[in-house]
Amino acid sequence: MKTSFGSDNHSGVHPSVLKALEDANQGYCLSYEEDEYTAQAGEVFKSFFGKGTGVYFVFNGTAANVLCLQALTRPHHAIICARTAHVNQDECGAPERFTGCKILTSDTPDGKLRPSDVLPHLTGFGFQHHVQPKVISISQPTELGTVYTPEEIRELADLAHNHNMFLHMDGSRLANAAAFLDLPFAKFTSHAGVDALSFGGTKNGMLMGEAVVLFDRIHTQDFLYVRKQAMQLFSKSRFVAAQYLAYLKDDLWLENARHANEMARYLADKIRNIPEVRITQKVESNAVFAVIPARAYANLVKKHFFYVWDEPSGEVRWMCSFNTRKTHIDAFVTDLKNSLL
Repeated sequence: MKTSFGSDNHSGVHPSVLKALEDANQGYCLSYEEDEYTAQAGEVFKSFFGKGTGVYFVFNGTAANVLCLQALTRPHHAIICARTAHVNQDECGAPERFTGCKILTSDTPDGKLRPSDVLPHLTGFGFQHHVQPKVISISQPTELGTVYTPEEIRELADLAHNHNMFLHMDGSRLANAAAFLDLPFAKFTSHAGVDALSFGGTKNGMLMGEAVVLFDRIHTQDFLYVRKQAMQLFSKSRFVAAQYLAYLKDDLWLENARHANEMARYLADKIRNIPEVRITQKVESNAVFAVIPARAYANLVKKHFFYVWDEPSGEVRWMCSFNTRKTHIDAFVTDLKNSLL
């Protein structure tokens, strides 16, 4: 395959995670999260997020997002998010279908919701003819690669809680946010007022499996049944838990994320002064967004894979991962320059 800057999902599995899967593939083990691997992984999550944390493994990020939202809502509720949010644009309507909730969106220049973006949606409380706002959903990092500070998250959490609402965080790239902020996970999740977290690892070196992390025990009472009805309960759960044990051990998650972020900054620095190329967003995680001429795209995709983010403007997205190397970027930038000749 051509060198890919299309998605961190295009990368393979980290060798340590593969080794953990091989080691777990020995003998017999209880199923459906009654195994020792899942118990150990649950304790590791609690060491990161707090003793009251509920952790539930699911197959993929869409399921993690949808089930988080389902844990916080009823069908007459509304979910508020940025227009660019994954739950709005890239889940094929799954949140609406499986929660029954209406999604209300706000346009933001950098993918980040602010209280001023949310306030216009906080109307109609107690009026039976209107959906009732119940969840603010944010992505960390955002779909535009930008990162919320703990203070920004706390502002949104306080706004939500003051209106008897909840704050959900889509953390499919949470490690990249932590690497950028240089903070432990809890500082900008549970300690900042997040109620439910979709915790991802697939984009940062795992094979498969994501986690629903719930911070208020009231939301965990029925969640086992919600997940089972949603067909998201692994039978051989040890193989998801074993991955997380390897991923969270010795800061492998942080090493991978720091490298991916560093590669994105390296790419941005290499292209920053190229005529006809304009970086459109702050490079705070492992994504670079830029506007390039149509002729450059036509020539460049012959050798490298990446996505067009916005066709009318010519904006593209370049993603780096734990196995992106400077040599990959150097070759890409050389081809980019040649495509503009």
